[in-house]
Amino acid sequence: MSTARLEYNGNSWEFPVIEGSEKELGIDISDLRSKTGLITLDEGYGNTGSCRSAISYIDGDQGILRYRGIPIEQLAEQSNFMETAWLLIYGWLPNEEERKGFSELLTKHQMIHESMRSHFQGFPNNAPPMAILSAMINALGCFSPEVLGYEEGEFNFEESAARLLSQVRSIAAATYKMSIGQPMMYPREFKYCENFLHMMFSVPHGRYTPDPDVARALNQFMILHADHEQNCSTSTVRMVASSGANMFASCAAGVCSLWGPLHGGANMAVIQMLEEIRTSGICAKDYMEKVKQKDSKLRLMGFGHRVYRNFDPRSRILQKTADVILAKLNISDPLLDIARHLEEVALKDSYFIDRKLYPNVDFYSGIILRAMGIPLNMFTVMFAIGRMPGWIANYKEIHDATRLKISRPRQIYTGETKRDYVPREERG
Repeated sequence: MSTARLEYNGNSWEFPVIEGSEKELGIDISDLRSKTGLITLDEGYGNTGSCRSAISYIDGDQGILRYRGIPIEQLAEQSNFMETAWLLIYGWLPNEEERKGFSELLTKHQMIHESMRSHFQGFPNNAPPMAILSAMINALGCFSPEVLGYEEGEFNFEESAARLLSQVRSIAAATYKMSIGQPMMYPREFKYCENFLHMMFSVPHGRYTPDPDVARALNQFMILHADHEQNCSTSTVRMVASSGANMFASCAAGVCSLWGPLHGGANMAVIQMLEEIRTSGICAKDYMEKVKQKDSKLRLMGFGHRVYRNFDPRSRILQKTADVILAKLNISDPLLDIARHLEEVALKDSYFIDRKLYPNVDFYSGIILRAMGIPLNMFTVMFAIGRMPGWIANYKEIHDATRLKISRPRQIYTGETKRDYVPREERG
């Protein structure tokens, strides 16, 4: 085994170098503090491996994303969301018996408890959908007490995973219906994505019939968002799960993390940027010139990624999907034209090329959701539904570990040194 040497203050220590299955190298500093009295400082964790995981793999330089070893391009083209969910959670593509059994569990648990329907009335109509989603996922555990423990014999993981995957879409659709003053729709005998579209857009006097191409596009959207290594929300799920918290509480925490505009809200920001460009009347080239100015406050949303230093492979897939959906629905969206012009300018301009600012997954996903009729404030909810299999897979990976170890980062304290308490009458 190769090692790395640390030298400090005349002392020297060696630490093992760990090699992943894709030849990634990392220095194992698990014993750093006990050996040296030192800790590392890595704000934002950009250089810190928090775990060993077998779920998804990214090569940002090459623009590669794989789920359990399978390229995302193959899954987006050939798989569906539920098959991909099984792959992420269990590590292999389901055989016919597993696929059928899991599908039956999803159908069995697709309806939320009737008592939960009244909970939605406790929220104001303008409540943020992500706040409702997080609260209601936690509430699911109250109606399914068997999910609250992971002890052998008391917890059916597969059934609980199916319950969460199935009901998260029912909660999301009910949240939307409540916000527009329409009655919540019960699920029907549709496939996963078709059923969600039905619950979103059907009304009692008029059933929505999901278009196959729209359902396929939604399947692709969900697959492309299903997992992405140790991003902020997934790391949050693992952190909460490490305490022994149940699956629903852990995934509800993931929803709260995803809610942040720097994470799950990025696709909303793209649409808002495109709208601003459209209403201002500025052309794409001039907008990009303003972005490049040193003192400019304009931001180019949907370009660049903290991990990818090449094209986000998901954006290439969604670009083609956007073309298909807008043509199928006969939608002429000026925002798509603006998006294409921005991309064309960026890919020819050395300023963006040198900084590796390529379109990412958020760049086209918002346009696709918009074409489907998904309102802007539901975009992050859609992201959460798609990411749920990855969160569940990471939860399972934590609890399947030989020994459950609670996550407990260290810190470098920068506050006041010891000082005495000042009585109230002496504080002036």
